[in-house]
Amino acid sequence: MRERIMTLQLRKACIIGYPVKHSRSPLLHGHWLHEYGLDGAYERAEVAPEDLASFMAGFAGKGYVGGNVTVPHKESIMACLDAVTETAQAMGAVNTLWFEGGRLCGDNTDVVGFLANLDEGAPGWDARTRTVVVLGAGGAAKAVVYGLLQRGMERVAVVNRSFERADALRERFGSRVLAAPWEALPALLGETKLLVNTTSLGMSGQPPLAIDLEPLPSGAVVNDIVYVPLETPLLTAARARGLLAVDGLGMLLHQAVPGFERWFGVRPQVSAALRAHIVADIVRTNP
Repeated sequence: MRERIMTLQLRKACIIGYPVKHSRSPLLHGHWLHEYGLDGAYERAEVAPEDLASFMAGFAGKGYVGGNVTVPHKESIMACLDAVTETAQAMGAVNTLWFEGGRLCGDNTDVVGFLANLDEGAPGWDARTRTVVVLGAGGAAKAVVYGLLQRGMERVAVVNRSFERADALRERFGSRVLAAPWEALPALLGETKLLVNTTSLGMSGQPPLAIDLEPLPSGAVVNDIVYVPLETPLLTAARARGLLAVDGLGMLLHQAVPGFERWFGVRPQVSAALRAHIVADIVRTNP
């Protein structure tokens, strides 16, 4: 009987994606479950796109109290939810699920993760500049641009090789966003003290992001949301110029905090021990 009671009390969450075996979310949340001595579990749920609706229809019945969502489901899963936050609506994408009053809700915590990582790695960054340059115009760029606007930036210049994709972000978020072609980058760098890379360039297995950081003024911050490898060529170049470099791992760690708190009732800390735990896995799997 005691064993059955313990099973009923077990709170489960999962990461939903396709494929999902690469996800570090189970490692991250598992660390917190162990650290806080909680009776819970965090699993991988590999769900093909054609099976998403049926999987979500039985989500509560599988014993899940919530979960995370990764590619390719971040947008399509919105049709399966009862409610989404204002942030998720603005993003057009969801990465965190939980039940509230019997309703399945969705949020996008990438915005929280991005801002918290910058606050931790470059305290006071938002007092240094009112304009920001963002490289890339994909899904990650949406969260970055939205977060920067929420923090009060007066202008966010989105630079992308496909001008049309950059312009789509301007249309989504309004007049404070400037869409710019790649050729405009040198001039834009001279007007900002924060550069954020949201492209996959520099990621393990991808070509490096080859840009000249010389136009950036002294005291500028360079943030690369890539975290495999932790030290991208862009960050190396920034350090060589004496600029403050912020890697992307903290965004992954901080975006996980709200979900864990909703599922397991404890607000976890992004600690040095957690970072070391994830870094060890990155080193192990990407020698």
